[in-house]
Amino acid sequence: MQNLVLIALFAPFISFLLAGTFSFAKKSIVLGFVCSLLISLSALCSIILLFMGQNFNIEFIEWIGLINLSFGFNIDTISLVMMSVVGVVASCVHFYSIFYMAGDEKFNKFFSFLGLFVFSMLFLVMSDNFLGLFVGWEGVGLCSWLLIGFWYQNNTYSFAANEAFIMNRMADLGMLLGIFWLYLQTGSLKFNEVFANISSFDHTSLILIASCLFIGAMGKSAQFPFHTWLADAMAGPTPVSALIHAATMVTAGVYLVIRASAIYDLVFEVSYFIAILGTFVALFAASMALVAKDLKRIIAYSTLSQLGYMFVAAGLGAYSIALFHLATHAFFKALLFLGAGNVMHAIDNELNIKKMGGLYKSMKITAIFMCLGSLALAGIYPFAGFFSKDLIMDYAFISHNHGLFLGLLIATFLTAFYSFRLLMLVFFTPARHFNHAHEASKLAILAMSPLMILACIMGFFEHQFFNFVSIDLPFIDAKNTLVIILALSVTLLGILFAILAYRNNWFKPSLEKRWFYKILANDYFIPKLYHQYFVTKFSSLCVLLKDFDIQVIDNFVQGIANSFMKTSQSLIMPNNLNLMLKFIVLAFVLLLLIVWGI
Repeated sequence: MQNLVLIALFAPFISFLLAGTFSFAKKSIVLGFVCSLLISLSALCSIILLFMGQNFNIEFIEWIGLINLSFGFNIDTISLVMMSVVGVVASCVHFYSIFYMAGDEKFNKFFSFLGLFVFSMLFLVMSDNFLGLFVGWEGVGLCSWLLIGFWYQNNTYSFAANEAFIMNRMADLGMLLGIFWLYLQTGSLKFNEVFANISSFDHTSLILIASCLFIGAMGKSAQFPFHTWLADAMAGPTPVSALIHAATMVTAGVYLVIRASAIYDLVFEVSYFIAILGTFVALFAASMALVAKDLKRIIAYSTLSQLGYMFVAAGLGAYSIALFHLATHAFFKALLFLGAGNVMHAIDNELNIKKMGGLYKSMKITAIFMCLGSLALAGIYPFAGFFSKDLIMDYAFISHNHGLFLGLLIATFLTAFYSFRLLMLVFFTPARHFNHAHEASKLAILAMSPLMILACIMGFFEHQFFNFVSIDLPFIDAKNTLVIILALSVTLLGILFAILAYRNNWFKPSLEKRWFYKILANDYFIPKLYHQYFVTKFSSLCVLLKDFDIQVIDNFVQGIANSFMKTSQSLIMPNNLNLMLKFIVLAFVLLLLIVWGI
């Protein structure tokens, strides 16, 4: 079993090294297939371990002797689920990337970055201590910067990469403080040792630790107010969007809360704040998706909204339900992003859905796949989202958090509406473009097929999933018939409304001039607010500090140097050999005294 674990972890790292070796060589499709097969091998090992279903720990060497921290991996039901999800989605994304990046000269480098991304995420979810988790955490942060800004020659893409990197580093400072605090309290960073002693902490310390860790999760999972980087990250290649928004970076924050459930169970205040914030973000992101025109940004907003659902479940203590929705969401969200990649590829990288339409005739398979993914996202039976998303609303209702339930129910209606708004404007309304659209290659369709199948059938494994994770997470029977009927009715209403509205052209262009439309279209003006009051002010401060460094510090240091130069010139007079010899003797005596003293 240890060999399977090591193969699962290091096969992506070998992919990174192999592709990295040929980064500046001529692009090689064969190299892309080799890297994809290595990722698939990693996924296969993870799935075998998942079906074996055994918890064990692998200890390696003492990592940092000063703090008595050994390096190892903790393989339990939580990490096995995460490893399998990451492996399956990453495999599909790798094979799809062979098609999508075939015309890019930096093809080899792209696969190198993808391999490192997957390795970092696996390292994060497999580590048995908070420091190892943080190493993987920073690894996915670095790789996201490399991949979002892959086409860095474009200033917009470069800015998006820097925004994601800087915003995450700000949040990571909070997480790092939480990790430091944990070590000061327990003298250890290993999960089992920390959680065994957590009940002895005073309540104030627990609140501060839980809050600091969640700040890190907020940044990584793009929760308000750290949310702006997520939609801007769409600047990267579409396979990157699928990987980041389905199975890697954004799910890390949810994983952290689930992994640290022993801490959050003891701090109701922080946990309930997480649930409230999750409900707000679910509504907040869904509202922005209602009017967005950018194909990939709409799907990104849906990711942000669904992460809100996951945090509601985790905040209310339903960690197994949060993990289940994380897993199902990964498959249908990756399917939607790769479908968006097909559409872009077919119409010369156009992203404005108002300039699409009529694509069903020429892209039937992609349209069907995206319809299935959207049905799963909306929560229609028998697709995966119906089973996982409705469970979150069920639990919010039966736990008497009716305000949170109502917020999630409204978000469900909005989700159904914007999902089918996208489908209608892209595939089922009259064409508003002059491109000769074409279906994606067979390789792309084959790469998407496992995701499509899982988006359709994953929900039927609900009972097996909860029985499996019940070893580490408490089982919660949250089903409520009334909530299921209500949620399904609201979803169908949202779908019907979108279909009728865009088939009959109910929304006139004049709507875009209304104040509420402008607020939503500009993301509530929050990005502009950040730029005006934070970015601009910080840039001004940087200019001021630069001038201070040049005008004050540099001149001060230069003045000291000039003073010493003048002093030395006055002491060592030209052609005064006698004085020079005295200085040499004095320096030699001082050197001997120093050596003798040591």
